[in-house]
Amino acid sequence: MIELEGVPELIDPVMVAAFEGWNDAGDAASGAVAHLDREWKGEVFAALDAEDYYDFQVNRPTVWLDNGVRKITWPTTRLSVVRIGGAKPRDLVLVRGIEPSMRWRSFCNEILGFAHELGVEMVVILGALLGDTPHTRPVPVSGVTSDADLARTMDLEETKYEGPTGIVGILQEACTHAGVPAVSLWAAVPHYVSQPPNPKATLALLNRLEDLIDIRIPLGELPEDARAWQLGVDQLAAEDSEVAEYVQTLEEARDTADLPEASGDAIAREFERYLRRRDPAAPSAEPGDGSYLRDTSSGLTRPPKRKPDPSGPGEEPSAPEEDDTPPDA
Repeated sequence: MIELEGVPELIDPVMVAAFEGWNDAGDAASGAVAHLDREWKGEVFAALDAEDYYDFQVNRPTVWLDNGVRKITWPTTRLSVVRIGGAKPRDLVLVRGIEPSMRWRSFCNEILGFAHELGVEMVVILGALLGDTPHTRPVPVSGVTSDADLARTMDLEETKYEGPTGIVGILQEACTHAGVPAVSLWAAVPHYVSQPPNPKATLALLNRLEDLIDIRIPLGELPEDARAWQLGVDQLAAEDSEVAEYVQTLEEARDTADLPEASGDAIAREFERYLRRRDPAAPSAEPGDGSYLRDTSSGLTRPPKRKPDPSGPGEEPSAPEEDDTPPDA
């Protein structure tokens, strides 16, 4: 039974979830939810029982000292709520955790139980995958759903992916079968610089989330972190001629593929986002606005010798190959 004592009635709530592990290249997705929680001062109101879902030999608990007293933090998934102020306030239910080691169906059912009790209108799951994309270009972010009607009304891609999947894919399908509208946003992270963090990919996910649910997110220092990250990778790539040549190949392929879109919808989306950020009446929140609940609880990898994989970023990560391994949790 789920008990949510102390949680107020929510306004047009949307659940935003991300999980560390296989579906979180460069920690881009979990970093995005962490940013939302940090900027809006979210307070945890529930946590799943770690004993039910995690193998502690895979995801180890940590020991720390609190005024000389030793305490243990267990790997788990936590839920918090933040309120977005403005002319049209609404709430976000933030779900942040680690991909579970076992009992995935029960895990998803428990998440959906919270969504039902809180009156969540839509679930947005963030993910990041390794792709053949250059770090010098905008991060590709694709929005996919299993719901044909939702794909049509929200201009999303109806997923046709077949193959190994992670908790992002499982939770999306669980939402679909439960009749809860669900969308997955995927950022493509350059596979030759996959070490976390990747603030540029995190920023791209947040920008797409803004467009999807029509909110304004305070970005803080994230844009500057993204610029610094790209400059750092530029310097590292310049020191290795093989990497620099490979990046140039990816740039040429990306530019050719993006030519038809360069003067269309992409520019329109950027212009709309620019106008929204200049509009002081746009829905926004200052740090601290969301604090209204009681607490109840960079190096490089050498490029592969093979040719780039032509598959686009709109799919889930495929099974690991010899030189493509999913990020560690």
